[in-house]
Formats: sequence, C-alpha cells, structure tokens
Amino acid sequence: MPPPLVIKAAAPPQVVLSTNSAPRPKSNGPLVAPVAGFPRPVQTVFEAQLALDRRGISSGSLDGKIGSQTRAAIRAFQHQAKLPETGELDDLTKTNLALDTPPLTNYTVTSNDLARLQPLNPTWLGKSQQTALDYETILELVAEKNHSHPDLVRRLNPGVAWTNVVAGMALRVPDVSTVDDPTNKAAFARISLSDKVLEAFDEETNLLMHFPCSIAQRVEKRPVGELHVAVVAPNPNYTFDPDLFPESPEAKEQPGVKLILPPGPNNPVGTVWIGLDKSGYGIHGTPRPEDVGRTESHGCFRLANWNAERFLKLVWMGMPVDVEP
Repeated sequence: MPPPLVIKAAAPPQVVLSTNSAPRPKSNGPLVAPVAGFPRPVQTVFEAQLALDRRGISSGSLDGKIGSQTRAAIRAFQHQAKLPETGELDDLTKTNLALDTPPLTNYTVTSNDLARLQPLNPTWLGKSQQTALDYETILELVAEKNHSHPDLVRRLNPGVAWTNVVAGMALRVPDVSTVDDPTNKAAFARISLSDKVLEAFDEETNLLMHFPCSIAQRVEKRPVGELHVAVVAPNPNYTFDPDLFPESPEAKEQPGVKLILPPGPNNPVGTVWIGLDKSGYGIHGTPRPEDVGRTESHGCFRLANWNAERFLKLVWMGMPVDVEP
C-alpha cells in the first residue's frame, strides 16, 4: 500500500473573520410552495437554491434565505439562460428555473453514520492522534451530506432532539440526489476575487459550475493571473507545521516537530486538496462550509466540501485557473 498523501500548507488555513462581512439575512417565507406536480417552476428562495444547486450553480449552504451568494447564483443562471441579469428571483427567472422532482426527501440515519461520529480535539496534537477528522454530530453529517445549513435541517425537523438521534430515524432533507455530475473535464476555471466566486467553463466558455469561494484576508496574499492545477488529492492528510503556528502549544513545546493530521471532513483542508503551481496556494474544502464566502483565509481558495468534490471531477493536471481582481 502506498504511503498516505501528505498535504503541506504554506500558510495557516484557519478561518479569519472578515471585518466587513454582512449579517446573515433573515428567513424569506415558506421553504416549499404548496404546488403539486413536477416538473414545475420554482416558487420560493429555497426551491430556487435547490434547483440551481442541482445544476451545479451553488449559492452555498442551502438555507432558504436571499443574500449575496444566492443573488450571485441567480445571476449566473440568468447569464446561462440568456435572461436579464438582475440577480433577483423575478417571475421570468422563476418561469425558466424548474424543479424536475420534489424538493424534499427522507434521509434515514444509519448505524454507520452514528459510528463515525467523534469529538474534534481542540489541539493540533490531539487532532493528529485521532483516527479521522470526521463529523462531530449527526446534525453536521446530515447537513453536509445534503448541502444544507444546519439551521435549515433543524427547521425541516422541528421535533428532533439532535442529541438523541438513533439509527433508523427518518429526517426531512433537501433532495440533492439529482445533482448533475459533469460528463467532461473543464477547459479552465476562473476565480473572481471581488465576487468571491469560482467558476468552471468548457472550451466554448459555457458555464459548467459556479461556487462561492473564500479568499485571502490580506490583499498581498491574493494572487492575480494565470495559475495551473499541479496536485489533485481527494481525502487528503494535512501537515501541521509549527513554524506557521508559532503561538500554538505544540510549536512552543516541540519546535520543529511536524504533525500529520488524518483525513476527514473536519480536516483543515476538508475532503479535497487541489494544489496550484504557486507555492502554498490551492483550492480545497473546509470544516465550516456554511462560512464559505463569509469569512476569509490566509491565502488559499476555500469551497464547501461538496462543491470541492464536484470541482475535483472537472479538473486535470495543468488546467488553467485564472484569478481575476
């Protein structure tokens, strides 16, 4: 068996709160319209988010709320469908954006789901000694598997005691099982630093996928220009380098000693690492998908784990990644 892949980050990937992040928008009415029959046009913000997500146009964690990421996803669809690019869920957009199947389904909790849960150790040393950096709670697992904000899953299941979920329990969740998988590789990707968006295109510049993306907090850490995919690593390990975390107890007690953190969705780079040909830079997942685009990193480009996994299917070694201001 080959040795495990080790991902080395040149800068700390931990979340840094943006100083100018907008507050989360409030809920926007019912999640699902009481309209029978499918396919049919979307009627609510949640239905639009789900219909877009199924097409590879992500507004981030599904939450049923209108905000900047949902408006950006709507604009991407409007551009793709040759509609006026308003970013609003207007009647014309609703008419052109269809739900082919019901938006909700049941997710049955399994014994395997429960068996993989484990607390996340707060220290780097403790994390390195875990068998995996897996989900901590069943709510986290169910939300991420279904591309959702935990608050949305709570809203769909108001009577559930989340500390007492057992195998066999059925939960209501968004139906993301019909998400479109790409049939071909992308020709190139584009990252907009100003819009905090990563998009992938085919050779005719047709949009293939659109994802919210976190970028570096410091302007000098934001590379601009053409980069290329140099490393592709699903489910990666992560190397803790004490030189990058001098304030940590590990760096003070054992300077120079590196630690290997195991894979898992709560790994610092999530479930995917796509290294770029600029030292220390890559596109990767995150332990906090609901924060993508709302917080800032130390340099890398962060996606929700499920979007990083979808993007992984599109990339190839040497693929251009254009980073624009």
